[in-house]
This record gives sequence, C-alpha cells and structure tokens, in this order.
Amino acid sequence: MSMNSNGGDFRNRTTLSEINVTPLVDVMLVLLIIFMVTAPMLQQGIDVSLPETSNTGLTVKEEPFVLSLHKDQKIFVDKEELPLQTLRAKLGAIFENRNDKQIYIQADREVPYGFVAEAMGEIKAAGITGIGLVTLPKTSK
Repeated sequence: MSMNSNGGDFRNRTTLSEINVTPLVDVMLVLLIIFMVTAPMLQQGIDVSLPETSNTGLTVKEEPFVLSLHKDQKIFVDKEELPLQTLRAKLGAIFENRNDKQIYIQADREVPYGFVAEAMGEIKAAGITGIGLVTLPKTSK
C-alpha cells in the first residue's frame, strides 16, 4: 500500500475541482468602481449635430419632424402649440413607432438659451437620439 508524505492513502484522496471565484469578484468590483466614476464624466452635455451651412440639404427616408421655438417661449409642432410640461409625453408617443429618431429644432434668434436647453432636455428624455438645429446659410454683406 502506498502512502503520501502526509501519511494518507492515495486511493482515498480526491482532487479539488472547484473554481476559485474570489479573484474574479475582485476584478469585477474594481471595474464596476471605474465605470461608476467615469460614466458621469462622459455625459456632460446634450448631443447636438448641427447641419453644415454650405450643404444643399439632407436626404431623409421619413418626413423630418420639426419643432419650432418662438421668441415668446412657445413650442409649436406645425401650428399646434405644445406646453413644455407635456413635451416629453407627446414626443414619446409620436416617436414610439418611428424608425428615424431624429428631430429638428427651428429656434427664433431671440429665444433665450435656457429655454432652448430645457426643450432639448425634454426631447432627450423622450428617447429621441438625434437633435439638429435648423439654420439659414450665412449671407455675405
């Protein structure tokens, strides 16, 4: 009968076939902390893609959705006025079945920047992924 150095029998000895998950948990916790710290830094503002003024136009598959902001801080879709408080719910319902999640904002030159930022925040909260600002080409004087 053969004996190991500890005095035990080889036939009664079993191998340990479990995976030690402690290092995996340690690495995952470190990665979680890194992502929790860096994620807020990546989202500092609202993504806006401005059209080129020298471009002749955009090619879209669906009819573009245009939101108008007037200087008296009123929001219009076509000729229907939408209050800022209901903008998120209305846009969410409109864009629920649309493939193109893009909206174009026509803002009057005299609209306060804060109102435009509030409207853009409500648009982003409604789940619209693309926001464009409609501008006119610059004329040479």
